[in-house]
Amino acid sequence: MKLIFITLFLSTLAISQQTGLIPTPDVDLAYEAYGAPSQATPIIIANGGPGLSHIYMIQNDVWTRISKTRQVVFYDQRGTGKSTRLSTGASQEMTAQVADLEAVRAKFGFAKFNLVGDSYGGLLAMAYASAHPEHVEKLILSDSAAPAMKNIVRVLPQVFPDMQQRTNDPQEQLRNHFRMLFYSEEKRDAYLAGAKDLGSNPEVAAAVSRAISKVDFSAELPKFNFPTMVITGRYDMNVAPLTAWNIYKAIPGATFVVFAKSGHLPSYEEPDKYVQVVN
Repeated sequence: MKLIFITLFLSTLAISQQTGLIPTPDVDLAYEAYGAPSQATPIIIANGGPGLSHIYMIQNDVWTRISKTRQVVFYDQRGTGKSTRLSTGASQEMTAQVADLEAVRAKFGFAKFNLVGDSYGGLLAMAYASAHPEHVEKLILSDSAAPAMKNIVRVLPQVFPDMQQRTNDPQEQLRNHFRMLFYSEEKRDAYLAGAKDLGSNPEVAAAVSRAISKVDFSAELPKFNFPTMVITGRYDMNVAPLTAWNIYKAIPGATFVVFAKSGHLPSYEEPDKYVQVVN
């Protein structure tokens, strides 16, 4: 067992990692890339939130494992994480968010890439895929928001009434929110013990939430003509599986994958299956 752990650890160390900034008129976008360019189609990931950095998505080795065969690129959305050089009055509208994602693609020179949208990032991924379908080879929507925020099915208040509004501290509110996202209590506790800083910016979260409150990409989903996979955790109370099912039914030829022992973060709760499915 010890030898296996050492082998896996050394294998992870061997993965190349690249960080940097992409200057744009509105913001310097911070990125973090794993793996080297290869013949395999690269991945860009739009993380959830809004108002979170990508740090919550790299609390295990799922993405470094995937990056052994293809390049994987994360970036912090404007105003979050290390993307904090934001111009005064810079927009948080979806068009600006899409422009940022396009700037990341252009920086890496990807003619085609696979786009992963996680949670709120799924809405951003839908917006990008609608605006730039020529660059999307495949789309993965992982416990994604609905194409219109008003259509998200959430059951957190019904399932966790005791966890609602237990504190006025925004950071503790966020940690309480994450406490409700897991199927496994053991994995929940391990996640929160390891993720001391979830990279939250409440002001950005509020601004983005206002900006996206009325966007609706429902009419765009039937036009997607690239392979799409819709992932959901069976016990996702934050974005209930019905939301994923409705997205799946709206996209021609889409694939629907359920993680039977996961909440909102199947990449953390069922990592082996997640790597297999994404690969």
